[in-house]
Amino acid sequence: MSRPLSRPIKKDVLPSALKPLKPVLFSESTSTRLVPNIRSLSWSPTGSLIATCTSSNIRIWNPERPNVKSSTEIRNGHSAIAGGSGAVVEKVVFCPTTENVLASTGHDGGVRLWDVRVPSGAVGAGKGTALADVKIGDPCLFLTWHPNGREMLVGTKEDAIDSVDVRRMTEHDSTNSKWAIESTERIPPAKSSSPRYYAMAFSNSGREVFATTGDGPVKILDYPTMTPLHTLTAHTYATYSVQHSPRGDYLAVGGGDSTITLWDTYNWHCVHALTAHTSAIRDLSFSFDGAYLICGSGSDFKEGEKGIEIYHADTGDVAHTIDTGNAVTVAQWHPYRYWVAYAGDAGGMKIVGPGGNV
Repeated sequence: MSRPLSRPIKKDVLPSALKPLKPVLFSESTSTRLVPNIRSLSWSPTGSLIATCTSSNIRIWNPERPNVKSSTEIRNGHSAIAGGSGAVVEKVVFCPTTENVLASTGHDGGVRLWDVRVPSGAVGAGKGTALADVKIGDPCLFLTWHPNGREMLVGTKEDAIDSVDVRRMTEHDSTNSKWAIESTERIPPAKSSSPRYYAMAFSNSGREVFATTGDGPVKILDYPTMTPLHTLTAHTYATYSVQHSPRGDYLAVGGGDSTITLWDTYNWHCVHALTAHTSAIRDLSFSFDGAYLICGSGSDFKEGEKGIEIYHADTGDVAHTIDTGNAVTVAQWHPYRYWVAYAGDAGGMKIVGPGGNV
């Protein structure tokens, strides 16, 4: 499944490598003036696919084929779980170990696993195949895969966290070869005096969970016991996003105070506070080599400032800025290349990198 990594690019060379590359538009509509509300982006483990979700629909793109006819659409993907019309999909995340398996969750209170390969000759070909459903119950805000690709944590609006083991599946619809994950473990909601969780991310080893909170501190929890190990305090408002560097040396935290903090994971000191933004930081992504960091700022393309600042993790400097027409809501690095996918501009998702040699 793996493919060769791009050649590492030094900070002083990065601008000359990225500046000539033009963003490639991936649009579902013939109108490129409207700004779709793309709520989530996710690259597959090899970067050969990228998934987006807009309202109740999910679409899987080939990053080297921007024509919508080359994509796979999953329309109203959570209607069966919701028991009615399509529910809003809040998050899509590819399994980190299996190229074609995608997990989605949303306001219907369910999680669904998909095989995004186009079914050959099957009914509904080109719409993806639902593999399994998980009924959480409460509207879901986020999900995160364990690095082993077999477990997930799902967070709800009621501040409960469910642990889902995708290996515990039982068949409930043999006609459509669909399975239900019957066994989940609910982690009790935080006490009234405890902070609300907005996002979680596993450490690279999977032995720890990093949890952002409504009052600012980031909790480091043991997994799977979820016992508190340590607390990182630097933000004055809620923290919304957290990511562990692929190298393991930094933890990035994004907050409602428009600040990104970078923490040295060896001594847990805040080594950089990145303050170039004017709105909440809700999405973070490290490059495959851990050298560079980007973010999505704000929940709406009208919030925040235009452009994608590419930070150099070791120095905290802005190494390069990708020009955009609007504020960027979500942004993600390719898992093996210096390609950047982002949403917020008119028309749909854009990717900087295809056609280049980075």
